[in-house]
Amino acid sequence: MATMEPGIARHYDISGLEERIIAALADTGVDVAHLRAGDLEAADEFHIGGVAATKELVDQMDLKPAIKLLDIGSGIGGPARFVANNAGAEVTGIDLTQSYVDIATSLSKRTGMAGKTRFVQGSALGMPFADDSFDAAIILHVGMNLPDKAKLMSETARVLKPGGVFAVYDVMRLKDGALTYPLPWATDETMSFVATPDDYRSAATAAGFSVTAERPRGAFAIKFFAEVRARMTAAQAEGKKPPPGVGLIMGEDARTKIANLTAALEGGILAPVELILRLG
Repeated sequence: MATMEPGIARHYDISGLEERIIAALADTGVDVAHLRAGDLEAADEFHIGGVAATKELVDQMDLKPAIKLLDIGSGIGGPARFVANNAGAEVTGIDLTQSYVDIATSLSKRTGMAGKTRFVQGSALGMPFADDSFDAAIILHVGMNLPDKAKLMSETARVLKPGGVFAVYDVMRLKDGALTYPLPWATDETMSFVATPDDYRSAATAAGFSVTAERPRGAFAIKFFAEVRARMTAAQAEGKKPPPGVGLIMGEDARTKIANLTAALEGGILAPVELILRLG
């Protein structure tokens, strides 16, 4: 994995990303001098379904205020800020891409949330945290870049306290079929490690987790991307810049990535799947 990680980090590294997000928000009339976390939701929730998906996942975790929560693959910090704001959690995010860690830290500062969130650079497969450090953990659209699901699960189990909840929301393979690249998480097949729900369940139970809930979200995903395409098309027709959205973080070939993913979703090959796991 160590040899792959720099390539995966580069795949996500977009120069000037924070400035582009702020400029896109300013274009839509947001007061960027007084940013609130909610202003960023269209751009900083980089997964299928955006903030609605985050909320539906986190609502199943029954989080208590002031718990310590780990966000694995925290990106530019959207879900971390959402959980800190809405559940009163103290959130630590870890991400492979240093520029994402820097942007997440900066955006939390801009939105007055520096005290509730912190972000560190590191690998999900070798986390720089002591055993039993966290009460709960989340991972949203990260496992597709992790070749070793068993290691992901054992590392998460190590840093969670007994009884801790781990909420997974990843794109998984539901049936055989060729994937067309690029995809949002991978330029080519060398950095894509999509696995089946069964692979995740097996890795989880081997690490000491029990599965308390599971839900495929294929129809939800197809509807989400239809709405994204409609917004992009409407903006183009009016000669406007597209509204801030996941495309900002996907870079220049966002349309191609979305089209390739949509084809796999509509073909029933891939779907995002939620798993709620409990340690012990």
